[in-house]
Amino acid sequence: MARTDRLDLADATVREWDATVLASDPELGIVLDRSAFYPGGGGQPPDHGVLLWGGVQTPIIDVRRGDDYCLIPAEGAPLPPVGTSVTGAIEDARRTALMRTHSGLHLLSGVVFRDFGALVTGSNMDPLSGRLDFNLEEVPEGFKEAVEAACAIEVDTDRAIVAYELPREEAFAIPDVIRTATNLLPAGIEIVRIVDIRGLDVQADGGTHVASTRQIGAMRVLKVENKGKGFRRIRVALED
Repeated sequence: MARTDRLDLADATVREWDATVLASDPELGIVLDRSAFYPGGGGQPPDHGVLLWGGVQTPIIDVRRGDDYCLIPAEGAPLPPVGTSVTGAIEDARRTALMRTHSGLHLLSGVVFRDFGALVTGSNMDPLSGRLDFNLEEVPEGFKEAVEAACAIEVDTDRAIVAYELPREEAFAIPDVIRTATNLLPAGIEIVRIVDIRGLDVQADGGTHVASTRQIGAMRVLKVENKGKGFRRIRVALED
């Protein structure tokens, strides 16, 4: 059981908080008793930010997950000793862009599943850009334009995006809660976090998201690529 209280899961808007250092190692990283750093997963990269303590600033450039959530400082950065009180701060522009992007990919997944019945086979994202792969046999005429138009409608509809937890059995009773062609949820997880775009898409997911589809902003379908028989890759970019 990790020792860090995950503030990022409770409230994705947290950008600054106080914490106490539980472990500090130049190779393993820094463990806090509470942290809003998203550690990465589900295609979403980890957060960047800083720890402030005793007039010192320690840049955080990565997060590693193991028995603990270990914050990885920049090379040569000072390490706060165990027991030190620190203030953590997330790089807001990066986190917000990734939240918009992650929510946008869920919206895209929901649209393609609803309109074309295809499941996700792969994903990746950077701030304000990303891609999803689908098990789509054929690409209909005007597919790219239809997907972009449908996404725009869902953004304008301003659907609420909410996250909550359910027992595994209850979560798997939701139709199509796993939107990937392969179920990637580890068998040992008994509590499943759900991200719900109201009226469009319900998925098991551990990432951070904006509060509504309008906050995603304009999403452009850049290209649709053929990645082999029955597989199509959709690349998107977000705009303000």
